[in-house]
Amino acid sequence: MKSVIVLTLCCLLSLFAAPLCAASPDTLSIMTFNIRYGSAGDGPNHWDLRKDLVFSVLEDQQPDVVGLQEALKFQIDQMTGAVPGYTVIGVGRDDGKTKGEYSALLYRTDRFDVLNSSTFWLSETPSVVASMSWNTACTRICTWALFKDKTSERRFYVYNLHLDHVSQEARVKGVKLVLERIAQRKTLAPAFVTGDFNAGETNPAITQIKTPTFKVKTAPDAAPKTVHLVDTFRAIHPHVETVGTFNGFRGTLTGEKIDYVWVTDCLNIVAADILRMNTSGRYPSDHFPVVATVQWK
Repeated sequence: MKSVIVLTLCCLLSLFAAPLCAASPDTLSIMTFNIRYGSAGDGPNHWDLRKDLVFSVLEDQQPDVVGLQEALKFQIDQMTGAVPGYTVIGVGRDDGKTKGEYSALLYRTDRFDVLNSSTFWLSETPSVVASMSWNTACTRICTWALFKDKTSERRFYVYNLHLDHVSQEARVKGVKLVLERIAQRKTLAPAFVTGDFNAGETNPAITQIKTPTFKVKTAPDAAPKTVHLVDTFRAIHPHVETVGTFNGFRGTLTGEKIDYVWVTDCLNIVAADILRMNTSGRYPSDHFPVVATVQWK
């Protein structure tokens, strides 16, 4: 499949970035990828007709951890079956088991152990399965994990989410809830946040993340903590204007960047790209995956 992948001119930078993804035990490659529901009636872009393109993204990039959105169980099973070396963390949002969309994490089992993981609902009652708040159009979740590198024993978190596509209140408050959970993490290891935020870079849901003075309380009587995350893509490409990540299966480059890989500022960001891989104009998904490579300081 790799031999038939055609890269657009815009994707050539991603090709040069690829060797960084697995080159060193001191680096991590983290991807976010909305793979589009396999149950959607997308005609020529139906999952069965493009799943090999999705598999090729993983085969070519070999990311260490992938945050998936719009992933259903049968799609995840096919991905882990087709691309050896990955396993999944996550649950379906509708029942806390297998029903509905996952905000799943795929990770390389040869490199990492999972020390802890869970899923919470983006609502006023995060521990209540399938709970909804803030006028959200549907149930939304965040799946997270604490990983340990088997060789270096370095630890890091990844939080993966898919924010609501209708309610701005749900987007803003969902982000705040995730930031609170990051502030509450017991192991003070670096943290990544991956996801389809359904919000452009000037949306308040996003600007609150970029505000260095944003503070969250970890408990009612606790002093507030500052959570500082960096948009990995903007750290490498601060002035690029063509950044649309929703392509509608047409390769559209316009529009806003709504898919992100964030990281706490204790790691060096060495590469980041929007991957516009396609085969003869056919795209793996209606979203472009976004990938970042970071290095331990």
